Amino acid sequence: MRADELIHEIPKGLLGWYDFQPGKTALYTGQSSDGLAEMLAERGLQVACCPIGELDGLERFDYIVSVADLETLADPEPVLARWRELLKPDGRLLLGMNNRLGTRYFCGDRDPYTGRNFDGVENYRRAYVRREDSFRGRCWSRAELGDMLDRAGWRSYRFYSVLTSLEHPSHIFAEDYLPREDLACRVVELDYHSPGTIFLEEEGLYASLLENGMFHQMANAFLIECSLNGGFADVNQVTCSLDRSREDARYTVLRRSGTVEKRAAYPQGLAGLERQRGNEAELAARGISVVPGRLEGGAYITPYVDGQVGQAYLRQLLLTDKEKFLREMDRFMELILRSSGHLQEDAGDGEGVTLERAYLDMVPLNSFYVDGEFVFFDQEFSRENCPANLVMTRAVGAFYTGNMELEKFMPMEGLLRRYGLLERASRWNQMQWEFSDRLLNKSELWRHYASRRRDPAALHSNRQRMNYSVKEYDRLFVDIFRNTGRKLILFGSGKFAKEFMALYGGDYSPAAIVDNSRDSWGRELNGVAVQSPELLRQLQPGTFKVLICIKNYLSVMEQLDGMGITEYSVFDPHMDYPRKWKPAVQEPQAGTEAKPFRVGYVAGVFDLFHIGHLNLLRRAKEQCGYLVVGVVTDRGVRENKRVEPVIPFEERLELVRACRYVDEAVEIPFGYAGTREAYKLYRFDCQFSGSDYADDPNWLEGRDFLRANGAEMIFFPYTESTSSSKLKELIRRKLV
Repeated sequence: MRADELIHEIPKGLLGWYDFQPGKTALYTGQSSDGLAEMLAERGLQVACCPIGELDGLERFDYIVSVADLETLADPEPVLARWRELLKPDGRLLLGMNNRLGTRYFCGDRDPYTGRNFDGVENYRRAYVRREDSFRGRCWSRAELGDMLDRAGWRSYRFYSVLTSLEHPSHIFAEDYLPREDLACRVVELDYHSPGTIFLEEEGLYASLLENGMFHQMANAFLIECSLNGGFADVNQVTCSLDRSREDARYTVLRRSGTVEKRAAYPQGLAGLERQRGNEAELAARGISVVPGRLEGGAYITPYVDGQVGQAYLRQLLLTDKEKFLREMDRFMELILRSSGHLQEDAGDGEGVTLERAYLDMVPLNSFYVDGEFVFFDQEFSRENCPANLVMTRAVGAFYTGNMELEKFMPMEGLLRRYGLLERASRWNQMQWEFSDRLLNKSELWRHYASRRRDPAALHSNRQRMNYSVKEYDRLFVDIFRNTGRKLILFGSGKFAKEFMALYGGDYSPAAIVDNSRDSWGRELNGVAVQSPELLRQLQPGTFKVLICIKNYLSVMEQLDGMGITEYSVFDPHMDYPRKWKPAVQEPQAGTEAKPFRVGYVAGVFDLFHIGHLNLLRRAKEQCGYLVVGVVTDRGVRENKRVEPVIPFEERLELVRACRYVDEAVEIPFGYAGTREAYKLYRFDCQFSGSDYADDPNWLEGRDFLRANGAEMIFFPYTESTSSSKLKELIRRKLV
């Protein structure tokens, strides 16, 4: 499906699971082209569409559906009362409404009607106070909506809490039901009106809201089911996945009567339900515990299991009994290895066991822990002739998703190492990315998500900015190179300091580095010795500037204040800082066509420089006025590609520099070879690469980053006839 088709379908999840009766009549307050109106027609209803203010002269309906339209009315009660008159005695009114006290707004999202932060939280007391302020709409709270329904004469209604939003519903919970799973792991793709103003990770709040009885009151939105006869849907929870293809889109419905239904959202998905039934039957045949299920009426039905999710069980163990946690994780991994016959045993080369059939969702989040056993559910996807290490990597990654604070109890790298997953980690990660990209249509939806989902770097900076006045924040975090005509002293010699040296050390060379750790004294970082902070007492005040390069910078700020040092700033790796580097781009001569891009960038090893390299550089230069080429160091080649370069770095750099298509050849600092780091350094308009990387998840993620920042990534056709790998093989075989 195309991106526009997917975006059109996603809002249907709000009601696509509802048990509409075909042949009945429905009134929808909106356009017939809306996704929800289409969904009602697809469900076999006779649909009439009209604006919310044009309700005269209508017959009675079995269903009335309205989403967010009431919010555009200054006084919704007359319409609510009119809808009672238009509903048949056994009919249903279904309302979608935003919650002005939704968690999203406390995390920094802007009000959808005023476009400002916290207007709804403050009940719009600042929004419509002047006569010239025209009413554009407003959100309501749970209590306010209930009062309006009561005053309009409705006596039977039930609220459902909607996450993440009415536009992108993924989870729906009845008001008298609480989720039994860790939502921080499940709700990870949040949807915002203003992602650039978010300063708090919403999913991290759900557990506390549940514990304190505030979950439903602070839902982002509500679905309200109103009836005249007191009847309601037999539903506790719904999970929607309409961002998937038509073959894989699902509704998971937890019934109040004690069953769970997995439904295909489209007819094309019925085969997937049959596949899930077969997968779980095969697992059971191999002695793996699964929740039993049956196909019935186009749905895969299982009993509701009131048990602890395996993810929560393992998390609790890690916090209380690390040794038992490791034993249970070992047992979980053994279940993965037992899930299928082996085509190839572990040869100790990092490849691990190859399974006849791998079940990709054998992760803790898709299991219950019952009577000492992991019991699996939702095993929709399998792959033949597949490394078990792929599934094991997914199991480890899923365990930490939404719970990265677990790193301080057991680093994820430690678990990956325990199960031999590090040696070929890039391969397993690429396979994971390819699977999730196909399943969730990430490549198609990236532009939509870029405009609706928060950026971690922006969130970090927004939160940091709240702790200081504008002037203080600018001095500490923005204008960090102010007064760097003085001696620049880095405080810290760890990861942040290394990143500063790699990205900005060439422009702002430190005179000294100090660190509180005695173990670091005497070591060197890029040729600069690390010393004790006592060095600062020996320097003349006003002659130096301290740049703090430590994650937990507050204690260092207090230390410097205590030493009487006031001229300091904080290096934040999430922020972009100005560089002194300015490319000398030649303007096109009169009568010649301007090139598409001003500054271009190419990164590579360029070992055994050959025609493929030359073609890439020539094509790149044809597209840009100034071409910067980054060359990977010898260490980078050894540790990232796990091969030894034939030609040393210095010679490879000179060979690239001598190419007439290259304006500037630079060293790629080890550990900072990614697109994001290169963009920080050179602010290029386009990065160029060979088509052999066109499907690489890391490169595609870099492309998404560039596009979000107004730049581009272009893949040129790969020169099949010649490559460094082929030349090395010929040399090894002594054929050249």
